[in-house]
Amino acid sequence: MNNEKINRRPVRPHGPAGRGAPGEKPKNLKEAVKKLIFYLKPYRFLIFLAIILAALSSVLSIIGPDKLRNLTDEISKGLVINTESFELIKEDIDKDIKNNIIINEEDLNSLTPEDRELYDKTISNLNNLSDEDKFISIVNLPASVKTLIFKDKEINGTIVTSMDKVEILDFMLVANSENMYDQINMLDDHLKDLIKPKMDLNKIKTIALTLVIMYVLSALFSYTQNYLMVRVANSFSKTQRRDITRKINNLPLKYFDTHSYGDILSRVTNDVESINMSLHNSLGSLVSAVALLIGSLIMMFKTNIVLALISIASSLIGFVFISIITMKSQKYFIARQDELGKLNGHIEEIYSNHNVVKAYNGVEEANKTFDEYNSGLYNANRMSQFLSGIMGPMMGFVGNIGYVAVCVVGSVLVLKGTITFGVIVAFIMYVRLFSSPLTQIAGAIQNLQTATAAGERVFEFVEEKELKDESHITKHLDPTKVKGNIEFNHVKFGYDKDKIIIKDFNCKVKPGQKIAIVGPTGAGKTTIVNLLMKFYEINSGDIKIDGVSTKELTRENIHSLFIMVLQDTWLFNGTIRDNIKFNNGSISDEEIWNALSVVGVDHFVKTLPKTLNYRIEDNESISSGQKQLLTIARGMIENSPFLILDEATSSVDTRTEELVQKAMDKLTEGRTSFIIAHRLSTIKNADLILVMKEGNIIETGTHEELLKKNGFYAELYNSQFQN
Repeated sequence: MNNEKINRRPVRPHGPAGRGAPGEKPKNLKEAVKKLIFYLKPYRFLIFLAIILAALSSVLSIIGPDKLRNLTDEISKGLVINTESFELIKEDIDKDIKNNIIINEEDLNSLTPEDRELYDKTISNLNNLSDEDKFISIVNLPASVKTLIFKDKEINGTIVTSMDKVEILDFMLVANSENMYDQINMLDDHLKDLIKPKMDLNKIKTIALTLVIMYVLSALFSYTQNYLMVRVANSFSKTQRRDITRKINNLPLKYFDTHSYGDILSRVTNDVESINMSLHNSLGSLVSAVALLIGSLIMMFKTNIVLALISIASSLIGFVFISIITMKSQKYFIARQDELGKLNGHIEEIYSNHNVVKAYNGVEEANKTFDEYNSGLYNANRMSQFLSGIMGPMMGFVGNIGYVAVCVVGSVLVLKGTITFGVIVAFIMYVRLFSSPLTQIAGAIQNLQTATAAGERVFEFVEEKELKDESHITKHLDPTKVKGNIEFNHVKFGYDKDKIIIKDFNCKVKPGQKIAIVGPTGAGKTTIVNLLMKFYEINSGDIKIDGVSTKELTRENIHSLFIMVLQDTWLFNGTIRDNIKFNNGSISDEEIWNALSVVGVDHFVKTLPKTLNYRIEDNESISSGQKQLLTIARGMIENSPFLILDEATSSVDTRTEELVQKAMDKLTEGRTSFIIAHRLSTIKNADLILVMKEGNIIETGTHEELLKKNGFYAELYNSQFQN
């Protein structure tokens, strides 16, 4: 923050009432989005990189189930017989039966009469049998006959002889799910090696390694994307806070007259933090969710259309339920916030005025109102939390239904040979990948809307019109050489052009004079001081310091010429030493003690633990008068040629007023002073009293002279002391 003195001093705002409240909706969503994109331009490379990484992470997550399907299928080959080789043998056996069922006469003569008779009988009955019975009748033929029907064949690098095929037929005849592996072990070794369960370990290792690499890369991309978005969000927030702080130092005081302090603070804290959290949680999530949604849809339909449709249908049913619940619960969430506001307001009101409630026996009524608001909040909370709480179980239930549907339908398709077991495993993962992005997309869009709304308020503040540039001003007044002449020449000013407050102010102040400005509320007393300090630009006329127009001096230079002691004492959290030598690090402890001694507060400071090192906190029990004396000591350290006292004794008691008055008298010695006061008893010794009414000076003179005139001042003075 800039170290200009005025930027750290509290100035009581005047003019129209403040406006603005945190949490406004965007006035123009389209324009707000454009501005957000514009202000994010310095981070566009990091954002683009984060989006690419988020997309890559999602793509790898989508490919994962497909690779897992291949891994599952490869592993399953080690759990069942080698179906590929077994099917080839069966096909060849079927071909032999079809082509070689009629044995030539020469081969038939080699058979025994019994085998020949059994063969002829089988052949004669074939036409009357079904395909399955035909196969069984062939299988039941003697081995001598079957060896004539089957021919040797090379299958997957192994010679399968006619006797081998006979052995396979016998295996097919007796093998079932219970004795399958026992029957395989009874086959010849070369047949056993051909059809026994066999895993391709090298292929399994390759797929597993690929999966590990993919998941590691996906996690790495996701982590990097999150890191980049955190960096972007935090850097953007840091920049915005810096810009807002710089902006505060360069905004005209008029802005603070038209905006509440709470609204400004909300922009610096709540709105900037909302942008931070929204950017962090939305952009990466939105890209990842969209990529997951589209990718999982493509992969599901690519893998199996039937299971894809079932998975989508089950997920959509769940979101229909969620939409219904959301619509039902929204009114309860709104009611909860309303009831919470009522309850908090009631508690704050009753607790802050507890003495009044007790004095007027209002405890019973206050408790009754509290119970009413508390019950309303309880009911709204109960319904809203119940309805929102069932969303999780509902989605879990729908997700499980989706898994069940995939498993049931997938099992049927596996039995039909349409898909493999690995497809079911892949689809179970796809169901999860498909259902989660929809919720993420909804949340990300809501976060982006929050960021846009908050950004509109922040950017509106950052783009506010600043004070006039003073880099071209070269004149400078040295505070140590200023004599102390001030002249107001036909000054005209209004907070709004249509409402002129200071109409024609003229005044000449000589060096060392003590000028008191009095008048009713709204007469323009503090406005004159604000114009003198160049907090506002005058509409017309001129103000001169030692013959130099304030228009030809920088605000920083003018601020260095003045000490200000305001009605509202301002001591920040820190040591007394830091508060006294505020913004002036070259001050020694000896000078601080001298200043404290002059204003008569040194004894009080010495009674505190650690004296100058005593820390003042927000909940400090230091009295208003002691705080005011400390601020006067701060002004004493400043040693500037001009002094402004703005109702510095208005908030203290009569005894403390005497102490503060003595301290102010010492502070005004040798300085040209302007004293704004409602208590006219404090300005009796002023060299010149300016009586203001409706922006003009209507009376001037000393205290005695004005009383003799028996005019407006005398009326004000007598009204404060009449019995």
